[in-house]
Amino acid sequence: VQLVESGGGLVQAGGSLRLSCRASGIIPSFNDMGWYRQAPGQQRELVARISPGGSPTYADSVKGRFTISRDNAKITVYLQMNSLKSEDTAVYYCNLNPILGTDYWGQGTQVTVSS
Repeated sequence: VQLVESGGGLVQAGGSLRLSCRASGIIPSFNDMGWYRQAPGQQRELVARISPGGSPTYADSVKGRFTISRDNAKITVYLQMNSLKSEDTAVYYCNLNPILGTDYWGQGTQVTVSS
């Protein structure tokens, strides 16, 4: 399984970015897809995840600003990030949670928010 992320970059505070992550290869049956992030010197944390049925879960810090969605036919998950803050600066990782086995991770995409 390969998870290929795109959409990161540099944006000013208050701006928006949209991340995309597409899965390819021999993909097992899976549950949630989601996004995590890791800032320098900090642990990786959940940003948002979404169930196969489309039910989202968000970290408190992004509620009301970020929206996660998925296209099951394309095996793609998106993260629309609005009203970005400097504290959103991190490497964002796509995650796929299979029913059996360990999680799959993307290579990460840098999001930098300048104040």
